Amino acid sequence: MSFSQVQGNEEVTKALSRMVDAGRVPHAILFHEDDGGGAFPLCLAFLQYLFCRKRVGGDSCDNCPSCNKIARLIHPDVHFIFPTAGGLVSEQFMDSFRQLVSAQPSFREADLLGSLGLERKSAAITVLEARRLLDKLSLSALEGGYRAVVIFLPERMNTEAANRLLKMIEEPPVLTQFLLIAHQVDKVLPTILSRCQRIRVLPAGTAAEMAFADADLLDELMAALLSKDLLLAQEVSERIASLPSRESAKAFCAFASDRFRQVFLAQQGIEGAGGISPEARQWASRCRKTFSRQALEVLDRAQNLIGRNVNLKILFSDMADRLYLAI
Repeated sequence: MSFSQVQGNEEVTKALSRMVDAGRVPHAILFHEDDGGGAFPLCLAFLQYLFCRKRVGGDSCDNCPSCNKIARLIHPDVHFIFPTAGGLVSEQFMDSFRQLVSAQPSFREADLLGSLGLERKSAAITVLEARRLLDKLSLSALEGGYRAVVIFLPERMNTEAANRLLKMIEEPPVLTQFLLIAHQVDKVLPTILSRCQRIRVLPAGTAAEMAFADADLLDELMAALLSKDLLLAQEVSERIASLPSRESAKAFCAFASDRFRQVFLAQQGIEGAGGISPEARQWASRCRKTFSRQALEVLDRAQNLIGRNVNLKILFSDMADRLYLAI
């Protein structure tokens, strides 16, 4: 799976390739997707690019031994972790997992559990899984380059397992990359979440990849925040809360998340990537370096709460407060 084969999220793929090219890849990245939203093929494309030794034009060659092994999920230095049950670990389900990915790369959580025969069981990532992984990472890379760990649904990791992996995720060995794919970010252990660079993955052709009709609301909100006018920011938040539907409110959050990712790219000195708006470049010069990461957490939280029927006026008022403190 190369970047060219990934549908949508063009800005994300460009940002990931630029990170690799610049040698500034965060040691732990959390991809936040809606269920079945396409984060797994994006993750595979990123790994191919990271491992590939014949990169061409910002993409992997999709033909060398490393690319072939990663595409087939058989690279000895790439480990896949996902929820299981019955005292078993992911490695024991890899044949079924490979068949699922081959047939349906953007699989849903229910598809995974069904393919593993765990539909009626309580699946989790256990401490046994964590111990097995730590044992593997204590050894040298078999092919002498990068090692990678892909954790699907870290929110299904129990506390003991998460605590076992925390130190490794925080300070991994050299050339060790952690990639996490989550659906419910608010359920990921906060200590692990804080160690990851978060990237929102959007379903192709939706949300921020389409024009948002009320884009001026974000411009007005940012103008108020940058001028440190909390009262005006709260007034804008009331207008956001008055959008015609909850789907419109979610679309605002997705649009704002996309803009704040652009701010992050500009602050990292890779504003040459296509699609960065003039507004994002301007905000980048005036925001704290930590703003984008904190703002994305705030917006992820807001999107989750919108789906839980929380009062929108209270929700967006709280959002404005949190962004005011972050900026």
